Amino acid sequence: MLEWGVMNTQLFPPQVAATRRLGRFFLPGFTVALFYCAAMAQQPAPPAGPAANPAAAPAAQTAPGPGSNSDIGAPTFRVPVNEVSLIFTVTDKHGHYIANLGQNDFALLDDQKAPERVNSFHQQINLPLRVGIVIDASTSIRSRFQFEQQSATEFLLDVLKAKSDRAFVMGFDVTPTVTADWTNDQDALETGINKLEPGGGTALFDAVYVACRDKLGTERGPEPVRKAIILISDGEDNQSRVYLPEAIKECERAETIIYAISTNWTPSRGEGDRVLQQLSEQTGGEVLFPPSAEEMATSFKEIEQELRSQYALVYTPADFKADGAYRTIYLYCYDRRYAVRAKKGYFATGQ
Repeated sequence: MLEWGVMNTQLFPPQVAATRRLGRFFLPGFTVALFYCAAMAQQPAPPAGPAANPAAAPAAQTAPGPGSNSDIGAPTFRVPVNEVSLIFTVTDKHGHYIANLGQNDFALLDDQKAPERVNSFHQQINLPLRVGIVIDASTSIRSRFQFEQQSATEFLLDVLKAKSDRAFVMGFDVTPTVTADWTNDQDALETGINKLEPGGGTALFDAVYVACRDKLGTERGPEPVRKAIILISDGEDNQSRVYLPEAIKECERAETIIYAISTNWTPSRGEGDRVLQQLSEQTGGEVLFPPSAEEMATSFKEIEQELRSQYALVYTPADFKADGAYRTIYLYCYDRRYAVRAKKGYFATGQ
C-alpha cells in the first residue's frame, strides 16, 4: 500500500506540482478548484509523456449525484460503455478503513486528463460479489495446506451472504483446476476446497490469467458486480507459460481486484512476496502477510471487511475512444493522511 505522500514524487512528476498546489490552496474553497478544473477539462488535451501537465480534477466536477455522501445499500446502476466504474478503498497509515468521505474529497486523472464528469458516487454500496478462491496446491506449500483449506472455507461461509453473491474454487500446481464452479452453495464450495491436494510445480501466473480470462472475465450482466480473486500462495512461480505483466493485464481486462495472502511465514520478504505485492497493487487490492498459518483466518477477515467497506465511482472519461488502448487511472484523496487503493488503469474496449 503506497501513500500519496510517498508515491507522488515517483509516478507523475508533471502532475504532482499541479495537484499539490490544487490541494494546498483550493481545498478550503472548492468553488475556486471547481472552476479551475472545469476550465482545464475544456482545454485541448495536453501532449502525452513528460511534457504533459494536466491538473487533477476534483470529483466535485460532476453532474449532480445522490444527495448523501454515504449511500449505503443504494441500488446498483447500469454502466454505459463510455463510462468507467471504479471501486476503491481509503485507509489511514495504520490500515484502518476511512468511511463517510464525499466525492469532493477526491481528485481523479484518467489518461492524464480530467474526466468529463462524475456520474455517481457511493460509499459501501452492496454490489453482488463475484469471488474466485485461487489456492496454491503445489508441493512448496504442502505443510501449510490444511490451514489454507480451513481458512478459505470459513471465509466463504462468512462472505457469501446474499443470494446474488457467487464464488468459484480453483487450485493450481502446474495447471489450474476448477473444483467448484460459480455457485453460492456453500456446501459445494467447501467440497471444492477439500478436493484439492498439494503436489507438483507452481504455475501461479497461468492460474491468475485463466481465472480472469475464463471465469471472472465472462461475468457480465445488466448490473455491475464486485469481482475479486482471493489468492493464497507463496508467490513463487516456476512453470507458467505467461508472464506476470500478462496476468496483470488480464485482471485489468476482467476488472478484477486481487487480494493475496502470503504463505511465507518468515520475517524476510522474498521475490515471491514482491510478486504478490505487484499483483495486488496493480489491480487495486492488497497483499497480507500473516505471521503464521494459524493467523490466516485473520487475514481473511480483513479482506471480508474491505469487500464491504469500499467506495464506488462512475465517471465519463474525457476524449474516450473505444480503441482498446490502455488508459491510466490516478485517484487520490486531498487529505494526505489517507491513502487510496484502486486499480491503475483499464482497457478502453467499449464493451
